Amino acid sequence: MPAGRGPAANGPAGKGAAGNEPARNEPARKGAARRAPARRAPARRAPARERATERLRGAVDEQRAALGEPAWAGPSEAAPLGREVVRAVLAAMDAGLVPAKEALRGAVTFLLSALADRAPGKAVEVRVPPYAAVQCIEGPRHTRGTPPNVVETDPVTWITLAAGRAGWAQAVASGKVRASGPRADLSAWLPLLVVESP
Repeated sequence: MPAGRGPAANGPAGKGAAGNEPARNEPARKGAARRAPARRAPARRAPARERATERLRGAVDEQRAALGEPAWAGPSEAAPLGREVVRAVLAAMDAGLVPAKEALRGAVTFLLSALADRAPGKAVEVRVPPYAAVQCIEGPRHTRGTPPNVVETDPVTWITLAAGRAGWAQAVASGKVRASGPRADLSAWLPLLVVESP
């Protein structure tokens, strides 16, 4: 037998290096069956839509609390929650408060989704960093790289535009909205939701 091989190389009396495990070249003892570790059933995760609605509900309640309003008692569906988070964010801005981060995210994503529903397509990409982006408006679609028609703005400007509190032309002229490409004009689809100032 070559040096370093066989039972003697594995330690005393055919045991492995640790002295308590069977040597690799010896069969396992009779009756000592190896058992696979018990597997746990995967935890049930809520569907993405359900998690998004729960997150939106939390954002609504957080922003309402910052305004001194009671928790939301309305419907728990995404559309009413979305309208309420937009109203609450605008109320916070009207009161001179900085909107809560999750409420701002909720309002931005709700309004971008409303735009994509109102103007379906893939010709224009609307970006509201750092929260979300959507593709909308019919026309030639892009498949790689930077799309030819891009609209980009900050969250507060997007919410005021989409809620009818600001005009498209003024926002573009002031540089609050950067629009490039022949189809990057959203004025025909705005406002998405009218929320009056108090």
